Amino acid sequence: MENIDEFRARARAWLHAHAPRTDITHDLAAARVFQAAQYDAGFVAITWPREHGGQELSPEHERAYLEEAEHYRLPAEPFGIGIGMCAPILRELGTASQRELNLRKILRGDDIWCQLFSEPGAGSDVASLQTRATRDDAGWVVTGQKVWTSRAHYADRGILLARTNVDVPKHQGITMFVVDMHAVGVDVRPLKDMSGGAYFNEVYFDSVRLPLDAVVGTVDDGWNAAVAMLKFERIAIGTAPRKQSNTLSASNLVKLARQHGKTAHPLLRSELVRLSIDERAAKLLGVRLDEQRKKGVDIGARGSIAKLVGAELTRRAAGLAVRLSGSAAVGWDTGDDTAAEIARSINAAPSAAIAGGTNEIQRNIIGERVLGLPREPTVDRDIAFRELRSGTHRGRSESAFQAGEGS
Repeated sequence: MENIDEFRARARAWLHAHAPRTDITHDLAAARVFQAAQYDAGFVAITWPREHGGQELSPEHERAYLEEAEHYRLPAEPFGIGIGMCAPILRELGTASQRELNLRKILRGDDIWCQLFSEPGAGSDVASLQTRATRDDAGWVVTGQKVWTSRAHYADRGILLARTNVDVPKHQGITMFVVDMHAVGVDVRPLKDMSGGAYFNEVYFDSVRLPLDAVVGTVDDGWNAAVAMLKFERIAIGTAPRKQSNTLSASNLVKLARQHGKTAHPLLRSELVRLSIDERAAKLLGVRLDEQRKKGVDIGARGSIAKLVGAELTRRAAGLAVRLSGSAAVGWDTGDDTAAEIARSINAAPSAAIAGGTNEIQRNIIGERVLGLPREPTVDRDIAFRELRSGTHRGRSESAFQAGEGS
């Protein structure tokens, strides 16, 4: 195994020679080319076993590469859901065929993936989802709607949750599938947010056919699969935003303070110091949780801590950026790309408290599953799904669900 110093030197030299000099995140073709080159050079899935497309090196090797990569604006965003969430769940629950077919394509950026969980009536309460998957001799037929699906507008494949049994309580009777986003009957409609970008989507499934082997894990056990996948999501979201190259990182906000002549302001200096300290602590928490997971330790609900901390830091940083930028936070000269990016990041910051589960949901999870506090009372946990009358299910007749119209 290559020692850490040699690996770090090789990583530093490779990044210097190949890392993009400009932000190419939104140039999908260029981002794919870089991702493939990064994988072929041995700098993706560094700790994963070789049989799953990884390099089978230590967490220390991975940390060394990430530390070197922090100084660049690498186009990781298009591949984050696939590598951080979909590939891990396929490694954990997928069949040998699913792993063989998909893992290396995900890691190289050949296929971009999305996560299809939330629905108009099932956001924080995902177990209320109504998208239906009905089995026949040829496979599965999916009908329904998803919303807030990041990257769906350019995704090749996705991990889908659909209801396969309405005669059991809502947390049962759900199944996880792999879905081809280019299949007949899949309709993706981008949604524009207040930052001006279209990063998430509505997705409609109109009698979309899936093969029998599209199931991930066990039929009707998709809720447990979803819980496992959300653990990966919360670590990924909680630890990803605090890179040095991030627009709202403490190091970049120090540069912003210098640019606007506010480095001598005592309160702003204090906030910058506190943000830097908390940012470092959050990073170490993420590293600890990730290394424990890679060693086979069940981190349980502690991933929600990383996610909550990351969201709070992002919102604090955005507020500080406004105070540092002044009027430049809302208006800037044409061609001032730096000011435009800061304003976009400020507008996008509130989403950190929503994406991947709201801060309120994360606090509930931490309270109940980490601190052992009493669960909030529920009235629908033991009732068959077809009997529920809530959300977009309200007012639909039992006969409609029997006919497969509950989606």
